Amino acid sequence: MNKTVIIVLITVFSFSSCVSTKKFEELNSKYQTSEQSLVDCKANLMRCRTADDAKVGKIAFLNEQIQTHRDNLRQLQEALNKCVNMNQQGHVNIGKLLDEINTSNKYIRQLTEAKFRNDSLTLALSNKFKRSLDNLDDEDINVKVLKGVVFVSLSDEMMFNSGSYVIKPEAMPVLSKISKIVNDYKDYDILIEGHTDNIPIKTSYLKDNWDLSAMRATSIARYMQTDLGVSPKRITAGARSEYNPKASNDNPQGRRLNRRTEIIVLPKLDEFIKLMEEGPKTQ
Repeated sequence: MNKTVIIVLITVFSFSSCVSTKKFEELNSKYQTSEQSLVDCKANLMRCRTADDAKVGKIAFLNEQIQTHRDNLRQLQEALNKCVNMNQQGHVNIGKLLDEINTSNKYIRQLTEAKFRNDSLTLALSNKFKRSLDNLDDEDINVKVLKGVVFVSLSDEMMFNSGSYVIKPEAMPVLSKISKIVNDYKDYDILIEGHTDNIPIKTSYLKDNWDLSAMRATSIARYMQTDLGVSPKRITAGARSEYNPKASNDNPQGRRLNRRTEIIVLPKLDEFIKLMEEGPKTQ
């Protein structure tokens, strides 16, 4: 609805509407605030999306719930328009509509606060990893935060001999530092992903790069569980083979970057799920 129409309607209301101009303006202002809060909420939620296949289902669920909430706000807008167009009949209870919009605002604030708390914890976790591992070569280890998730990327050369899934002794202190930190953050899950380049491999115990990436991931998972005390209930080991490269496989440097193991520390979405399931509650 453009500003000219709103001005005309307000003028009409001042003379003939059953709804006072002041109350209408208050309602319209709160609606606009609610709509902007929804936009902010959606932007925050998008930053929470992870590249982790294990969390895709939960993220999709959050999106569906946000869409439902948007539909509710659209219905409120339709009710507001109906109030303007049918003011003589008094078909809309303005007080109830205000309550619903206020409840929506409160609900969006709860989602935003939960997201902010999660982002703060994730940033602190990332900084701990960087401080603990800052003495290692940047080509061997990289820590970054992407969409609310901490990625710790470990090079193939540091972790394993060529074509092997046996962890090198010199890599064990690195895994020990990582495990010590994740054990301090027990509300986070750990996804271990094995990645390879596209050079084929076939041995008596490995059929292809799928096998190699899977065995490397499970070797690290098993070591973190049995030797470093990380709860196996928090660990998922996954194989990506050659199909999620960081760089081109057409040159040695690119293939070196692609041969890696990624330890992905994932925030649990239980708080978001609970809020979404409960939905806004009208007082």
